[in-house]
Order: sequence, then C-alpha cells, then structure tokens
Amino acid sequence: MWSLSQPAETKVSALLARQQGAALSYAQIGASATPATPAGFNLDHNRIGLGRGAAAYAAARAAVARWEMFPRPWTRIAPANAPIEAGTVVAMQAHALGLWWLNACRIVYVVDEAAPVRRWGFAYGTLPAHVERGEERFTVEWRDDDSVWYDLRAFSQPRYWAARVAKPLARRLQRKFVRDSQAAMVAAVARETGSA
Repeated sequence: MWSLSQPAETKVSALLARQQGAALSYAQIGASATPATPAGFNLDHNRIGLGRGAAAYAAARAAVARWEMFPRPWTRIAPANAPIEAGTVVAMQAHALGLWWLNACRIVYVVDEAAPVRRWGFAYGTLPAHVERGEERFTVEWRDDDSVWYDLRAFSQPRYWAARVAKPLARRLQRKFVRDSQAAMVAAVARETGSA
C-alpha cells in the first residue's frame, strides 16, 4: 500500500486490524533460521561489529527491542512499542522517492540462545499487505571472543507486478536499508555505552 503522504495513524491501525488473522504471504516460514536460501528468493546476509562485552550486548538487545534498527527518518515501525514476541503484527513504513509505503509483517519466531553464542532477536515475515514476500531476521550476538555483532538476514522476492518491474530499485532500497540499519545500531550501542 502506498500514498503520497505519510499514512495517518487511523489508516495504520486499520491495516494492522485487517492483517491480524491473515496468513503469511510465503510458504517457507522460518527459513531465515537456516543456512539455505529458498528457491526463487534473493538472499541478503549482512553483519557488523557493535563493540565488545556485556554492556555492548545489553545495549544492542535494548536497541532491537525498541526497533531502533529501523533507520529514521525514512523508515519506522508501528506501533512503535510493539512487543518482540511471536505473533506480533507490525506495519513497516518507508518513505522513498516521494512515496510512503506501508507494509504489514508478523513476528514468526524469537531467538534467545545462550550457547554456543549468546544470541537474541527475532524474525518477521510478510503478510498479504506487503509489496514483497519473504522473511527478515534481526539478531545481536555476543561471541566467545567478547565481540558483539548485529546480524541481518533476509530472503525476499517481489510480490506484485509493480515491484517486479521496479526490482532493481527495490534491491537498491534494500541495500540502503542494510547500511542505514547497521549505522543506526552502531549509533545506538555507542550512545548507550558512552563510546560515541
């Protein structure tokens, strides 16, 4: 769903209500947790170091819990305080090329691992009101060497004809999202740990 102006809160709420009971728009549910890429999908897997130690890991977890990996001002999540738990439905808003895009997603699983690597985060999948289809995983890791990482893994493909026609542009926006998301996480951890 797209518009020339930022979607009103009532429009976002109506979209979320309509999508609550909808099935995910792809069959490979949970595949972002595996190393394989589903056939016919583009894979994007990107990582960036955020710092070292417990404080950096705690700051990274807190940033993901607050959805800070969605870079402002051109992306945002609604509701802004959506809980990180399986079944939560959110609207991802993006502003690009003079248009506002409103896309619905549902958290499909939460990651909370203590070994062999401490890892926390979640993956969400696309609902019918999304221009793409696929899944995206956002995790933070605290490794044995004390390094802390932000890991972003997604598989996607265009859902509608307009998205298929504009696939090169969509891929460019996906790459921009990765860069800006990484920068947002680096800044959030630096701010929280006082290393800015």
